[in-house]
Amino acid sequence: MKKSKVIIIGSGPAGLTAALYAGRANLSPLVFEGQQPGGQLTITTEVDNYPGFPEGIMGPDLMEAIRKQAQRFGAETMFKSVESVDLSKRPFKVVADDEEYFAESLIISTGASAKLLDIPTETEYMGYGVSACATCDGFFFKNQHVLVVGGGDTAMEEATYLTKHAARVTVVHRRNELRASKAMIDKAKNNPKIDFVWDSAVIKVLGTIEGGHKKFTGVRLKNLKTNVETDFNCNGLFLAIGHQPNTKLFKGVLDMDAVGYLKTQPQSTATNIPGVFAAGDVADPKYRQAISAAGTGCMAAIDAERFLAEHE
Repeated sequence: MKKSKVIIIGSGPAGLTAALYAGRANLSPLVFEGQQPGGQLTITTEVDNYPGFPEGIMGPDLMEAIRKQAQRFGAETMFKSVESVDLSKRPFKVVADDEEYFAESLIISTGASAKLLDIPTETEYMGYGVSACATCDGFFFKNQHVLVVGGGDTAMEEATYLTKHAARVTVVHRRNELRASKAMIDKAKNNPKIDFVWDSAVIKVLGTIEGGHKKFTGVRLKNLKTNVETDFNCNGLFLAIGHQPNTKLFKGVLDMDAVGYLKTQPQSTATNIPGVFAAGDVADPKYRQAISAAGTGCMAAIDAERFLAEHE
């Protein structure tokens, strides 16, 4: 029976910072890196807003540095995905790649994933003109025309950011008014590079595949009031319709909000099950930054250390 004092599920800034702190506390944490080792930052190119890097740093390089730092203090990292957990009693049982592991405490840092439109062609062209991250991919659309789908703060932020690179940004929204904050709406509407298509949805991604090469050419739009469909030529499509926390494993066991974000106790990373803590985007619908995730990773490790000291 493989038993650890702390198991950490997820390896973004929250999970690896938790591993670093737990390692320094001599807790020999075990980290399951999951399907996206390094978290969302590994699909980000340049990270300019992480303190300590005046020239910026590449997302994957930052995560590799934090991983090595955690390993230096005794954290063990495994490239395995967790399939199920049993939190009904301690030690908690974690099943990863058909193997059972046990832990006296658990830190959940499984993050959140960008929501997709659920249309068959979007995944086909993901990375070939379709993106869910403007800061990751905006650079590739210099002086081009891109489409942003969404009507919230994320969409306005992405659209405004994309004007740094693109010549023109068209925002497509299902309704005829935005649900973003007034400041964000004003900023977008006052930007001469941004225009809007209202009451419309993207129903298909258009492109050609020749000799194995995919070329994105545009989208098919449907006006939701008139049901009229039109083909819209552009160079890229950015999805900005929110994020979905990766919490399926914990449904019905841990307290969540309506969207699925884990609920933690005030001024703590503790969940409703003693010994189980949550850090990073999995419990943060509001800030969703690498630095705030790392901060809660530190908090979760300290909370776990104190919990273990009380329950030895």
